[in-house]
Amino acid sequence: MRALVWSVAVALAASAAWGQQSKAVDDAVLKNSGKTGTEWLSYGLTPGETRYSPLNQINASNVSRLGLAWSYDIGQGGGSQEATPLVWNGTIYSITNWSVVYAVDARTGKERWRWDPELNRTALAPLLCCGAVLRGLALYEGKIIAPILDGRLDALDAETGKPIWEARVAFPQDIYTITMAPRIAKGKVIIGVAGGEYPTRGFFAAYDANTGQFAWKFYTVPGDPSKPFESEAMKKAAATWSGEWWKTGGGAPVWDAISYDPEANLLYVGTGNAGPWAEAARGQKANDGKDNLYACSILAVNPDTGALKWYYQAVPGDEWDFDSVQQIVLADITVKGQTRKVLMQAGKNGFYYVIDRLTGKFISGQPFVQVNWAKGLNESTGRPIFNSEAFYGADSIAISPSAAGAHNWSPMSYNPASGLVYIPATVSGSSSYAVDPNYEYHPGQKNKGTGTGVNKLPPPPAIGPELPDGIKGGALIAWDPITQTRRWIQPGGGGIGGGTVTTAGNLVFQVVNDGRLLAYSADKGEKLLDIQTGLRGGMGPPITYQLDGKQYVTVAGGIGTGVPPRPAAIGEAPRAASNAPTSMPKLLTFVLDGNARPEAKE
Repeated sequence: MRALVWSVAVALAASAAWGQQSKAVDDAVLKNSGKTGTEWLSYGLTPGETRYSPLNQINASNVSRLGLAWSYDIGQGGGSQEATPLVWNGTIYSITNWSVVYAVDARTGKERWRWDPELNRTALAPLLCCGAVLRGLALYEGKIIAPILDGRLDALDAETGKPIWEARVAFPQDIYTITMAPRIAKGKVIIGVAGGEYPTRGFFAAYDANTGQFAWKFYTVPGDPSKPFESEAMKKAAATWSGEWWKTGGGAPVWDAISYDPEANLLYVGTGNAGPWAEAARGQKANDGKDNLYACSILAVNPDTGALKWYYQAVPGDEWDFDSVQQIVLADITVKGQTRKVLMQAGKNGFYYVIDRLTGKFISGQPFVQVNWAKGLNESTGRPIFNSEAFYGADSIAISPSAAGAHNWSPMSYNPASGLVYIPATVSGSSSYAVDPNYEYHPGQKNKGTGTGVNKLPPPPAIGPELPDGIKGGALIAWDPITQTRRWIQPGGGGIGGGTVTTAGNLVFQVVNDGRLLAYSADKGEKLLDIQTGLRGGMGPPITYQLDGKQYVTVAGGIGTGVPPRPAAIGEAPRAASNAPTSMPKLLTFVLDGNARPEAKE
């Protein structure tokens, strides 16, 4: 009897240790997330996606003492670790390749649970644009809400990992996939779909976070005009398209950026490229004034209904794959002596945008890298002033930035103390574009409408800041959004892979794809830390949290060994296996006076 009583007491104590903890994460908690920095409750830490932590135990004076606290083996891999982990109740939650979700003890790295949706990987792989990658999870009232690559949305019990509900967002048979982190707004989960190079019609949708019940859907491009339009927004958009665009989908996927302003009651959603890429393949002439709404845009919508309040289109009639899905940061900044509520985006197209988030009015925009597709932005409207030479025909031409973008999914961060934004950027490079004269539409396949070949035309003249000697490829840019100027720049990183977080300790942590964790002083850009993690590629963004009085920094990376090449899509040439070195995926956590170097065992 005593043994039984003792065992029950131990079980109750263990349960209490798990549940001591933090308040349930509801709308009020999420609204204020990031104010203490002890936990990391949503993708960008705050609803405004600032990735700014008020923690300062680790600071510019002692960050050089950072060392490994623990390491966790994530699993077999199969792609980059693009997810931003969450931290709640002493537990780190994250998602890895093929939508496998895991929970580990934030103090020790010991696994608490693991859940695999058991996807049909063979059937799904040819439909994936850019690998079996996921960018994160959402947390709400004891549930971990996970995006599933094959178009599902699943809620798991945060304590046990057991499924609670499942919603079907889209079907892979329709060439849709889901790679973005879900966002929470007013008890709803907001999620978008990927697949813009395929014949898809982009959309994002809302579901009840407690039950999974469908709430509303917003299509990002209009459908068949012979059928009733879903809204006035779609009717307006249809007038900006030519030909029979609906037969090839239209594109404009939502695969990353969604931010939320609870006080304004607005969601801000970034949309991707129009499809196919070439305007000629969409049945229209280049630069003919057909804007192709709402591709390459930022949309402000009501989270209760999904109704559109305003939009800003960064690249009307885009034919360079210049998605506008990059992270949207919300901040209050002083412009010409007046405090403005703004949203900010470092675009794939190379321009940094500052926009009034209440009205959608353009405030300012300047290139943060060299660009040659545009001569600048109209000071009143923000509409790009196109370089006429950038609209390509049968002859190939080099356009900057490249289709990979000056800034892609790699998260930037905003520090209100320094007033700077830290952009992981690809600062050089271009892509060649030409219209494919033999283009034919193929259902179920990628349809870009572009060809390849040697550039026959000189590139258009470029604008934007020159690079210092010794910097090319990727860099970390500290950008002043008020003056729209570069304050400092450091080599390393790029628009894809890794990312940043900034703190009240006057620090910017950056992870770069060669496996390094770096730290710079936020104000001056002095390098203060350079740790080689031993992971060789596939790096995700860093986070920081505090537990038992200690501040930690966590990052994931590695793509796995022996990963087979992604199967070729229908009509594509077979893909060769990569000979590049790989690392088994790991989650690494650092602390002051930890081990000098992480273990890099394979």
